[in-house]
Amino acid sequence: MKSSLEELRKTRQKWLKWKNTAPLRNMLKTLPKVETEVSFDDVITIKTDSKEDFRDRAKKLMPWRKGPFKIDELFIDSEWQSFKKYNLLKPYFNLKDRVVADVGCNNGYYMFRMLKDEPKEIVGFDPSPLFLTQFDFINHFVKSDIKYELLGVEHLEIYEKKFDTILCLGVLYHRSDPISTIKSLKRALNKDGELFIDTFMIDGDDDICLTPKDRYSKIPNIYFIPTISAFKNWLYRAGFKSVEVLEVTKTDSSEQRKTEWIEGESLGDFLDRDNPNLTVEGYPAPKRVYVKAMV
Repeated sequence: MKSSLEELRKTRQKWLKWKNTAPLRNMLKTLPKVETEVSFDDVITIKTDSKEDFRDRAKKLMPWRKGPFKIDELFIDSEWQSFKKYNLLKPYFNLKDRVVADVGCNNGYYMFRMLKDEPKEIVGFDPSPLFLTQFDFINHFVKSDIKYELLGVEHLEIYEKKFDTILCLGVLYHRSDPISTIKSLKRALNKDGELFIDTFMIDGDDDICLTPKDRYSKIPNIYFIPTISAFKNWLYRAGFKSVEVLEVTKTDSSEQRKTEWIEGESLGDFLDRDNPNLTVEGYPAPKRVYVKAMV
């Protein structure tokens, strides 16, 4: 298994040399060595001793989905106000001295926030070369020991270590086999490990789910949107012994909106203009359920 994982890593590293990614990776090499002071609050704020303006470099790394970040006077106003989700979950976990994975970690915003909670180790999993490059850009200033793997959720069960805590946020509804995905997450946990996971949901008491015909909120790779009871059943069928519903939220423009730091559309374009309780396709507007599941 380890040899196949190493081969996979080598293949993924080649992605960083593709024509669209290589110029961005080369740009990282031009970043100056700086002394920094970092605060890991809602806005991850970095103060440097540099007189350089990093705006042009940051703009080349668009779109910035997760954040926000501030480097000196540069404010990267990401599409998602990611602190809302992190602050919602924070009361439910204690990461001190734990080995933590963030699956679908994007540019690492949640992982940077975790540093304040003093985990033993943090590993991020995301197959996107762009998001890795955004992470490396920010981490140039943060100077953390966070490890970022160009791997997906399906690779966790062959990974060389297991985890005490796994966060898997904004991923499950993109997977065509949700129970198989949850099983992969469970296999990656240590004994007494915990999974924090969310998904889009629909209201109702029945054990059912919505299966969009083509798109949901203009997103093509949304496969299953369950009721809460159906979601809990998925977790139990995947082998989790304890499932606790933490929060239910409705996505609104205070959390997700278009800014100058993304390209294309955002939440306001995904909803029915006459009835914001519906998507443009006529489905219920996005709501999320957050769950803690124990091995």
